[in-house]
Amino acid sequence: MIDPLIELLVPALSAVPGIDAVVLGGSRARGDATAESDYDIGLYFRADAPFDVRDLREAVAPHLDAPDEATITEIGEWGRWIVGGGWLRIGGQAVDLLYRDADRVAAVIDEAGQGILSVDYQPGHPHCFVSSIWLAEIHHCLPLADPNATIARLKQSLVPYPPALRRALIERFSWEIDFAAGNAAKAISRNDRSYIAGSIFRALACAAQVIAAINGVYVMNEKGALRLAGALPVTPADLPRRVDAIWDRFALQDYQGSLETLSAIARDVRRLAGA
Repeated sequence: MIDPLIELLVPALSAVPGIDAVVLGGSRARGDATAESDYDIGLYFRADAPFDVRDLREAVAPHLDAPDEATITEIGEWGRWIVGGGWLRIGGQAVDLLYRDADRVAAVIDEAGQGILSVDYQPGHPHCFVSSIWLAEIHHCLPLADPNATIARLKQSLVPYPPALRRALIERFSWEIDFAAGNAAKAISRNDRSYIAGSIFRALACAAQVIAAINGVYVMNEKGALRLAGALPVTPADLPRRVDAIWDRFALQDYQGSLETLSAIARDVRRLAGA
């Protein structure tokens, strides 16, 4: 079934000079979207010939519900990893645009294949922005316009899942599961609920990264990562129920009980990782 919004947008976006490929990302690409889910549209360009944002604004302007409320940034305005994009509303639907330099994405894929990762603080990512997110975006996205086969080539470079990336993710995140749990334990005597909760979240986010790496699965971001991890073939037994138990005990202020369950998950993850 053809999506009317996609059918409307793709010709307008792909006609902008300098836009090399247009893709559908996020939950709508993965197939787990709800009726309320945003449309995540990736716009890929080449480093030596980027698009002019003025052209992009002109291309989408006729389709906007509220032009005065739309945000379309310059390239690079949202930083190194998010790069830039837009927040739009079209036909009553929220549409997010995300810019990606295809040449930089290819370089990051090459680095990941060598076990080289970047881990950075990034608003909107309460755990961190791992450079392998760009790999997940390519892996999961659905090409809507790819006349130069840019996305097709990038997708091919992700198969098979790089063994060096698996090792790098396990090494980077496995130790932090116990470290974060230990930090949480130190805050119990101060009854610092926010610190304890933040440390538990970090530990679980690290566990999700390690479990996904063990299974050779690309992780898009923190949202849904634990649900993904719990459904993989190689994962701690009964993981979703145990994660729920951590937060249920936390809500009852049984912090020690929460951390005991967390520590048991950490032991299982270490065992699965062969650590």
